[in-house]
Amino acid sequence: MIGALTGRIVDKQPERLVVDVQGVGYQLHVPLSTFYELGDPGATVSLRVHTYVREDTLALYGFATLLELQVFERLITVSGVGPRLALAVLSGIEPPDLVQAVMRGDVDRLTRIPGVGKKTAERIGLELKDRLPAGLGGEPDGGDGTPSGGDQGDVVSALLNLGYHRAAAERAARAAAKSGADGFERTLRQALRELSK
Repeated sequence: MIGALTGRIVDKQPERLVVDVQGVGYQLHVPLSTFYELGDPGATVSLRVHTYVREDTLALYGFATLLELQVFERLITVSGVGPRLALAVLSGIEPPDLVQAVMRGDVDRLTRIPGVGKKTAERIGLELKDRLPAGLGGEPDGGDGTPSGGDQGDVVSALLNLGYHRAAAERAARAAAKSGADGFERTLRQALRELSK
């Protein structure tokens, strides 16, 4: 699976991007927050990528920041929220504001996002309350020990792209960090050792 891409922007449209990586053009769906952060066609970009694979679909979703990627990956676990709606949510609200709205149970703020009705907003609030990335929107680690960005967040993302389940990936990343591993490569190697036990 593809976890990141660095290349030159060939075509840039709202919510869609084509990036040339050594002669291969990758089409990525992006939220408006990423779209506005990137340069014009011809500029070089580095994007975090979520590879979405289903029986009849293979799509790439690109994000300018790890935070956007983490929020997207959690949104698509909510029942009734697919990748398109998750992109619409990220296009309609900044990730830290989304975290704050979920933590406060602010259904009204969530329903102001185009495409999000009351039932969907309630599901997002209920299902994501304890699962959003730790330390965001001014909230401390919620006590669930979820890795908070940095090397641990990158390791979790890498493990997800390797096909591990999120819970196992987060446990392994925490255990690797507790063992004293530092830096992305060492933490990833230690996390893989933890998963092979």
